[in-house]
Amino acid sequence: MIAFLGLGRMGVPMAGRLVAAGYKVTAWNRTPKEVRGVATAATAAEAVADAGLVVTMLRDPAAVEEVLTAARPRAGSLVVEMSTIGPEAVARLRGLLPGEVGLVDAPVLGSVGPAADGTLTVLAGGSAADLDRCREVLRVFGTVREVGPLGAGAAMKLAVMGAMVPAHVLLAETLAYATTLRVDHAALLDVLSVTPLGGLAERVRPAVLDGVPPARYALGLAAKDVALAAHGTQTLAAAALDRLRAAVAEGLGEADLTAVFPSVAASAASFPAASPVPEAVTSPPASRPVKVNPASVPAPAGAYSHAVRSGDLLFVSGQAALDEEGRVVGEGDITRQSECVFDYLERILADQGCTLDDIVNIRSYVTDMSDLPGYAAVRRRRVSGAPPSSTTVEVPRLFRPGLLIEVDVVAALPRG
Repeated sequence: MIAFLGLGRMGVPMAGRLVAAGYKVTAWNRTPKEVRGVATAATAAEAVADAGLVVTMLRDPAAVEEVLTAARPRAGSLVVEMSTIGPEAVARLRGLLPGEVGLVDAPVLGSVGPAADGTLTVLAGGSAADLDRCREVLRVFGTVREVGPLGAGAAMKLAVMGAMVPAHVLLAETLAYATTLRVDHAALLDVLSVTPLGGLAERVRPAVLDGVPPARYALGLAAKDVALAAHGTQTLAAAALDRLRAAVAEGLGEADLTAVFPSVAASAASFPAASPVPEAVTSPPASRPVKVNPASVPAPAGAYSHAVRSGDLLFVSGQAALDEEGRVVGEGDITRQSECVFDYLERILADQGCTLDDIVNIRSYVTDMSDLPGYAAVRRRRVSGAPPSSTTVEVPRLFRPGLLIEVDVVAALPRG
């Protein structure tokens, strides 16, 4: 029996394909959903209780870790992680799962249509023994590319996303610029179709000329994927993230990725028409603070931004262990809450090209100093090297009942 955890846009057609292939499937989703031929479990633990193979298709690393920790797959079973979470999260997941539970990372390339048709590309990483156990199941979803040991599939997916999604944003900006040049969009796409960008030009043509289609690959998920993929040397990816975050702030997070085209066009509507000869630039504009709200972490729980970039510094607001629906993660468990907090800090910093080692100041607020050893153990493991300047204080309570720890940091931004 197969347990399928996560019935989002991709999960529903993928679970349906398993049933059509003759597999017995029990599914769980945070918001209950019914899929023809699929048994529904009330909890993730109930779904995996009798499963020899467990498939996860969830939004982000925190969701995968939380759900599998609660599910507790049985000894001898195999977990096939098919979400986009990155190799570091796969390594953490391996540490969370018991040694007698196998693990394969197998994220996919493709959207809802290929998921329904069984034409996805599956990027599988794992040991030869574990891949042997799930190869036939993975072939139900499409073409399987076995790319290396555990974590290799997740790494390959991020490398692809780091090129593919920014390419969409680049083309959106090109079309916005073409408007200032009074270049016809249909004619421009015709010309691009005979260049190396031809495949992308044809893919986005309907969205550009006829309007954004129903979501196949949600813009908010694309922003999350690029945030996971981005690193300090990827200036194009960082610029694409800024565009995607702006579109998410406009309420387009659940729309198709191609919604970035009208978003960029609207932001460029006030640009003056391009001059035949560019005007000389006499001095750079004054630097202004930039508000940062990455799609890779839950939205702020109040009227604030997750971080503000000012000059060479990034000021990160206090992070607490809350999931996307505002529920406490790991209630009563200082270690689990501390791990969640540092996951969020790591993603916010990565969004701006930093790592936890770029932190110059860290402030920690705990509701009980007796929890300090558990928090300190996580912090020492996550923040390596010489420690930053630091303040730790005990407070009577935090802003949400059940929270044990909140941490804010200041980090040095990489030059350039």
